[in-house]
Amino acid sequence: MLMRFSLQRVKNLRALRPQFLASAANSRFSTATEPSFNHPNPPRVPNLIGGAFVDSKSTATIGVINPATQGVVSRVPLTTNEEFKAAVAAAKQAFPLWRNTPITTRQRIMFKLQELIRRDMDKLAKNITTEQGKTLKDAHGDVFRGLEVVEHACGMATLQMGEYVPNVSSGIDTYSVREPLGVCAGICPFNFPAMIPLWMFPVAVTCGNTFILKPSEKDPGASIMLAELAMEAGLPHGVLNIVHGTNDIVNAICDDDDIRAISFVGSNTAGMHIYGRASAKGKRVQSNMGAKNHGIVMPDANKDATLNALIAAGFGAAGQRCMALSTIVFVGDSESWENQLVERAKALKVNAGTEPDADLGPVISKQAKERICRLIQSGVESGAKLLLDGRNIVVPGYEQGNFIGPTILSGVTADMECYKADNLEEAINIVNRNKYGNGASIFTTSGAAARKFQTEIEAGQVGINVPIPVPLPFFSFTGSKASFAGDLNFYGKAGVNFYTQIKTVTQQWKDLPSGSGVSLAMPTSQKL
Repeated sequence: MLMRFSLQRVKNLRALRPQFLASAANSRFSTATEPSFNHPNPPRVPNLIGGAFVDSKSTATIGVINPATQGVVSRVPLTTNEEFKAAVAAAKQAFPLWRNTPITTRQRIMFKLQELIRRDMDKLAKNITTEQGKTLKDAHGDVFRGLEVVEHACGMATLQMGEYVPNVSSGIDTYSVREPLGVCAGICPFNFPAMIPLWMFPVAVTCGNTFILKPSEKDPGASIMLAELAMEAGLPHGVLNIVHGTNDIVNAICDDDDIRAISFVGSNTAGMHIYGRASAKGKRVQSNMGAKNHGIVMPDANKDATLNALIAAGFGAAGQRCMALSTIVFVGDSESWENQLVERAKALKVNAGTEPDADLGPVISKQAKERICRLIQSGVESGAKLLLDGRNIVVPGYEQGNFIGPTILSGVTADMECYKADNLEEAINIVNRNKYGNGASIFTTSGAAARKFQTEIEAGQVGINVPIPVPLPFFSFTGSKASFAGDLNFYGKAGVNFYTQIKTVTQQWKDLPSGSGVSLAMPTSQKL
């Protein structure tokens, strides 16, 4: 998913485009040998089936590439259909006992899991940096934001409570309970190798479900490590299973009759395919997809704080966050902002993610780098002026890396899909015309402007002087419009509701008089 960072103003439009950025570092799965930058025999990433890490029988594999060095970190075998069926069978077999395990026991496993994630935080971050390319600091944030969901799942007994009303009619009580669905599945993207799996399986299994996880084939190591920690924490065999692959395994997940619900994060093309195919089979689906998150900068915004926010939200994690602030609409003149934006962008250090001074690392793949370069060139050929060109950057010691430095274009015109805004009303209309609705932010010191924005904007997550308004897990990740397909969002109350179904019980315990006869009238609570 390519994020574009367009800075627009009323008359002379500006655009700043970041790039996919990522970095590398050493890591390990404890189920395989230590990967290196150029391992002569890269380890094969195992499946997890019924509590055992097993090597696939498949001879077809995909290389996991260190984006800073191009070294092959490991190889991902494409799980065979027989192995996939075995994983689903293991999850199905584990479900009856697991669903009847006391909620307090399931919570304690999550308590232990969060402790183990904290213990291995550095190892997880190093693996993420090696495979995905984030800086180590950003990789730590990736793990921590997932850890917060695990912490929230530790209170599942309260989150999963039902409702009770006594004496709904004479001597009759009604109550509802939330029960697990059965076997659920998660399909993960490459941009958050730890956070997204932790959005999924901790909530699902603590609700009493069993789970099939498919990590991204680009960076599966963190999922393997998290699964090891979950089993160390006491998760029974078969409750969590891992399979690997691309289109075929995704279709198998959509089609399998034993899988009741699917969680997905990724591109719109894949997300709508999964939503349509799985929904047609009667499954629940929550699908977080693409985004074009907008920010509106008012003339009264705090300049220094806003500049820092725009740089961080536009260039951070190489624009690969689904909540990256990809499009900025200036209300009024932006001339006074431009030079300072360029200077702050120039100050960002591009390097491998393992290097302590790195702000930005390499992009995730050669293909991503080529796409970014094409987009930059397209802007230039359409008349934009390059104020800062990062295409030819070379990082000493990592000459083969997929590096692109910060790039800023000015003079962008409306036919380049950029926008003009004379006032807040027009800026809001610009944002609302976009088909996506993950997030939107406003930068202002006016309470009236902020209130108008939060009321009228059609985005699921709103920031006021906050560039990336991702909610903490006691709320839910509430993307909307074309950024989300489904009815129930990730984590928080919505996440618990997604992984459970309501059962309502109406009970009567009273002595009934004999000889009262049979009534065929519709039962009501009204006494006649």
